[in-house]
Amino acid sequence: MNMREGHHERRDERLQSLVGKVAMEKLESILSKIKDDTATSGDCEHAVILQEIYALASNRLSVEMNESGHEQGRKVWVERTSESHYPHIRLHGGALEDDPIPIRLAPEE
Repeated sequence: MNMREGHHERRDERLQSLVGKVAMEKLESILSKIKDDTATSGDCEHAVILQEIYALASNRLSVEMNESGHEQGRKVWVERTSESHYPHIRLHGGALEDDPIPIRLAPEE
């Protein structure tokens, strides 16, 4: 990997982190509006989507932590279809075999 690729990889990781933070801030704001009974129907739809994203990310993090712990010899719960194969539960936010598709929101410099 050259320096330019490393820069873009770090930028993409930071951008993903910020997207997650902003999404969770937005969810908090919408949930507050729902609690105050000032939310629009659009707000409610957005809250459902953001809650689903949060649940999927939480699930994926748990899978990664459990698989990592298992590989390090710790006793953790893992769901595998064989001794060497973890399931790929893409729709439910579980383990992924393939790397995620890189998202480029801005043109490369």
